[in-house]
Amino acid sequence: MPTATSSPSLVRGLGALDGASIIVSNVIGSGIFLVPALIAVWVPNVWLMLAAWLVGGGLAFAGAMAYAELATLRPRAGGEYVYLREAFGPAAGFLSGWTSFIAGFSGAIAASAVGVATYLGRFVPAAGDTTPLVSIPLVIVTLSISPQAVVALAVIGGLTLVHVLGHGPGRIVQNVLAGAKVAMLVALVALGFTVGEGSAEHFTAPGGPVTPALWLLALIPIMFSFSGWNAAAYVAEEIRDPGRNLPRAMALGTAAVVVVYLLLNLLYVYALPLAEFGAIEARVVDAAGERLFGTGFAAVLSAASVVMIAASISAMVLAGPRVYFAMARDGQFFAAAARVHPRFRTPVVAIVAQSVWSGLLVLAGTFDQLLLYTGFAVVTFGSAAVAALFVLRRRHPAAPRPFRAWGYPVAPGIFVVAGAAMVVNAIWREPAASGAGVLLILAGLPLYLLFRRRSAVGEKTV
Repeated sequence: MPTATSSPSLVRGLGALDGASIIVSNVIGSGIFLVPALIAVWVPNVWLMLAAWLVGGGLAFAGAMAYAELATLRPRAGGEYVYLREAFGPAAGFLSGWTSFIAGFSGAIAASAVGVATYLGRFVPAAGDTTPLVSIPLVIVTLSISPQAVVALAVIGGLTLVHVLGHGPGRIVQNVLAGAKVAMLVALVALGFTVGEGSAEHFTAPGGPVTPALWLLALIPIMFSFSGWNAAAYVAEEIRDPGRNLPRAMALGTAAVVVVYLLLNLLYVYALPLAEFGAIEARVVDAAGERLFGTGFAAVLSAASVVMIAASISAMVLAGPRVYFAMARDGQFFAAAARVHPRFRTPVVAIVAQSVWSGLLVLAGTFDQLLLYTGFAVVTFGSAAVAALFVLRRRHPAAPRPFRAWGYPVAPGIFVVAGAAMVVNAIWREPAASGAGVLLILAGLPLYLLFRRRSAVGEKTV
């Protein structure tokens, strides 16, 4: 299958701050609002709990620095698809991209869009109404159109349009949303410590015993909360002076997230005794906000959640399509996905295709299952991509590297080992869900073989 060689190319119009904003928006999501309650049960000691978050942040930073070297070595769109393809073969790259399309990005976009509709429903009840207006039965699932689904589709459609229109409106909306997300969280922390009804005594309260096994186990959900630190790598082909700006974007974005996460955990402890975390049924941030500022603050947090989730959707709508664009350009996806809009210079077909699939997942209500099944795959492919750093260093020792991963080989080596442990744990604890995920991933192999055959035929024809 011939690639679209006559198509216009992507434009290097993004800077380091743009890349960092994509990371911040992609990472900071529901994890930091939900996971601390679980960590407090496993690690019932304030300082050991904070240490776990700091170690998790260190691992994420090590992964980000490994990706920074890979991205400057191969400054192309696609992220780990590119690195896995070169280090372990085209099948490995394809399966990572296939998983990103069917679940990794699309499923997360669908879930987040429904989350926006849910929070909007607290102000406009119709926005969160799940009553089906129209049901369309299909062979496997039923598509259900409800007011909530319509709002979610509108959110996806609006942000899709923004990012189709190019770097001008896209980067403005993305940076504004990312800046608003960080500003709101920093303001929450500042107000919480200055005028909130918390107590510093919570930091010195005696904690329960912590076993090494449970402390290490706590790193797994913490690392999931940091997922997305690699987001800037997907747009490497659109970063100006990637040898300088990509490492800056990866370092700045990941470091900002680590700082925000530590500050939020400190605020949670200031608001609530750690012993109470396990009994929280809602998000920890909601319980902390209520304790610090009273029950009326819940509405403020709901409004802030709309903006913060929208920032995450924007980052995913921007980053994900660059994977399918790269695959199509290599003849490993539908050729149309490699088209670049002649005016806006964006991979318009790939962007629209991802959003259409995300919309279908909203209507089918299957995004939660897909994310459950393929959650371990995010760690698997991310760890494999960091492992690719070792392969490419050995295979191409003399290749020019504008940036070299800090702490190599120790830091990326620890990251790979930690990732492997997380995958093994996920399979051991959730064998049914993990098995279903493996089947979903392997379901892409027939499609890979089809594209490979068509690409070979196209090359012979040429």
